[in-house]
Amino acid sequence: MEYGSTGSTRQSQALLEAARSGNEQAFGRLVDGHTAELRAYCYAMLGSLHDAEDALQETLLRAWRGLPRFEGRSSLRRWLYRIATNASLDLIARRPKRVLPLERGPAADPGRGPREPLLESAWVEPFPDDPRFLEAGVEAPEARYEQREAVELAFIVALQHLPARQRAVLILREVLGFSAREVADMLDATVGSVTNALRRARKAVAERLPEQSQQATLRLLGDERLRDLVERYVAAWERGDLEAIISMLTEDARFSMPPEPTWYRGREAIEVFLAESALRDRWRFVPVRANGQVAFATYSWDAARAHYRASGVDVLTLRGARVSAVTAFLAPTLVSQFGLPDELPTSTPAGVAGISSGH
Repeated sequence: MEYGSTGSTRQSQALLEAARSGNEQAFGRLVDGHTAELRAYCYAMLGSLHDAEDALQETLLRAWRGLPRFEGRSSLRRWLYRIATNASLDLIARRPKRVLPLERGPAADPGRGPREPLLESAWVEPFPDDPRFLEAGVEAPEARYEQREAVELAFIVALQHLPARQRAVLILREVLGFSAREVADMLDATVGSVTNALRRARKAVAERLPEQSQQATLRLLGDERLRDLVERYVAAWERGDLEAIISMLTEDARFSMPPEPTWYRGREAIEVFLAESALRDRWRFVPVRANGQVAFATYSWDAARAHYRASGVDVLTLRGARVSAVTAFLAPTLVSQFGLPDELPTSTPAGVAGISSGH
């Protein structure tokens, strides 16, 4: 991911001039290298993949319409982030704050069963890892958080508790590495107000984040141990082995299922829930990567049609070599966002290709 000017080369300048003249193909080529990071930025701002797509499309539309007025006093990238920030702030003003069930109420009694689902718009959503963003391997010199940390569920949830402009300041400064002056320009603010907002945002986010990020946890595990963990987890679920699943959890593990507000805390409660509910179905788990974390697209058995149908996406939070949280997003439409089909034939084996610590 490039952190300098993208309009300095002769080719970029030619594309810019062509786009200003109304050439949509030139505009597409001009912004294509920025869309992955802009999507990730909008997701961090909004906590929702769907909202991020809306904000990204609005950003590109505003950029297309405003391109004749772009004078090149800043880099194209910075100009696009200014537009994306305003588009995201506009959406935040119109839509409810997104959280996870753990923040909406106490843990449930597993004997009472799940409560009625709430609107999906109330919940944070998973974000498919995009190699163009996460594998770029280039960090902004002033950034405090690495790119993968910036889309971890804990970080995204913490961001949603910040006032919108503080949220923008923290991401632009601490993740993307823009200077205080650049951020002030994007927000039509003073450098002093940006500095004060950043101080408050840092404190609020630090209070909500765990001591160790998932990226640090994955690096300590290493590829071999991580692959073993994934294989054992998939195998346990697919054979319905309750004891094996529970043995992989920490004592204080949490299990939540947005859009259902119900969540469970501790091995004993989760064991009761799985025995009486989830493990009554047959499952296929396909490993994916979401939010820079271990994740699975899940498929449940549809006896009437004799195939496995998409159920949702489970994102795991690890503590060492055990699972400290399972966030099971029960939204079948999410599976297609990971490039996977809505249905699996009976014979489809579980695969573990592509699972690694990412480093």
